[in-house]
Amino acid sequence: MTDTHSDTLFEFPCDFPLKVMGRRTDDFRSIVLGIVQKHAGPIEASAIEERPSSSGAYLSLTCTFTAQSKQQLDDLYRELTAHERVMVVL
Repeated sequence: MTDTHSDTLFEFPCDFPLKVMGRRTDDFRSIVLGIVQKHAGPIEASAIEERPSSSGAYLSLTCTFTAQSKQQLDDLYRELTAHERVMVVL
């Protein structure tokens, strides 16, 4: 797959907010951050927003990082959506 302008609306590199949701478990945050950092490199703590659902059963993590290519984002989405703990990736 090539990274052409017709494949995406983004111009790389760009700041990219990635939202990941799943059940609130002790290890959900570390699982998500491990996958994101594998593809995006280290992320500053200030670039990670954590929000529990109103019932407290679910957790939303928004990680903002500098995306380098469509391929990087595709690979990241693929790995996150394949993980059993991840329910939604936006």
